[in-house]
Amino acid sequence: MLSLNPLLWPRPPAIFCYGLAILAVIAALIISRWPALHLQDAPVSLFLCAVILSAWFGGVGPGLLATALSAIAFYYYFLAPIYSWGAKSAEMPRFFIFTVSALFVGALSVAQRSATESLRRARDELKGTVQKLQSTNEALRVENSERKRAEEGLRQAQADLAHVNRVNAMGELTASLAREVNQPITAAITNANTGLRWLAADAPNLEEARAATMRIIKDGTRAAEIIKRIRLLFKKSEPVRELVQVNDVVREMVVLLRGEASRQSVSIRMELAADIPQLMADRVQLQQVLMNLMLNGIDAMKDADRTRELSIKSERSETDQVLVSVSDTGVGLPAQQADKIFNAFFTTKPQGTGMGLSISRSIVESHGGRLWAAANSPCGANFYFSLPTEVETEE
Repeated sequence: MLSLNPLLWPRPPAIFCYGLAILAVIAALIISRWPALHLQDAPVSLFLCAVILSAWFGGVGPGLLATALSAIAFYYYFLAPIYSWGAKSAEMPRFFIFTVSALFVGALSVAQRSATESLRRARDELKGTVQKLQSTNEALRVENSERKRAEEGLRQAQADLAHVNRVNAMGELTASLAREVNQPITAAITNANTGLRWLAADAPNLEEARAATMRIIKDGTRAAEIIKRIRLLFKKSEPVRELVQVNDVVREMVVLLRGEASRQSVSIRMELAADIPQLMADRVQLQQVLMNLMLNGIDAMKDADRTRELSIKSERSETDQVLVSVSDTGVGLPAQQADKIFNAFFTTKPQGTGMGLSISRSIVESHGGRLWAAANSPCGANFYFSLPTEVETEE
């Protein structure tokens, strides 16, 4: 069924994409030159919109075509002397920044389209994959006569299910992640316009234009980092142990889940100890544990009529291990069933798989640590996990 949102429509045939790029640039030129609209001095946003639209629906090729056509139209119609193909040395800095900005926003549009399509495919395939993995786990429990083979299969099924658990959580956060990527793209467009205005002044201010260009680079780097984190969480690969600073992992997940927390009116507070030692751990797996605990806390507070606050703390425990806690002010642990929350397939959510906490405990224990829960006073729940430091792991 076709989505009501045009930005989520499937990519059309190539000939249509290239035709769309040409029409978009022609439309931008006509609108910017329309006398009644008085836009002759500000065509940049229209051409950038044409590039973004072409790159979104067509990809790299149509995006580059729209960029080239926009650059030609901008050079001929808007750089003095206009209506001339001759040398315009005084306007070349302005032309250069326009071309770089068009290439930049086109590349960001292609990257965002790629991330959106990955999230959509993962969401569409999720239901059948989860059912298949649940059936596989159940079958492995029954085959007691082939114990060694069953244990190996169960470990593999748990790894697959951990990946699906990440994909499931990220699929639910599609809208929030799209907003996170849109923010630096919007900022880059604004800074591109600002830089062009400084260059178009009677006395071009190169310092301000250079500052605007640096902000564009910063916004692009921010968008790339967000997409990189999303790809890491989607990536299915073997665990890789390396030195990890747990405070950095906490900050990364707070950035990634900030949009979802804001959507549920939840504030996030961090209290991270400065003397936390490094751990020998798999970074993506630790991100998954924190993501599960933070999403559970946010979900537990969505119907609360009191202050909604998610608190993440890190500290050194009395045994010199690293202790991390995630606390919420939600409904608390399920009555009479608090000891079952870490069991596989146990869930209190209507749409839950019951695997998030079970997988999180398996990950923590595989790192030589421990994961447990306790009631929060006066309301809510606390989840704690402790991990050995790098020195303890080597010993």
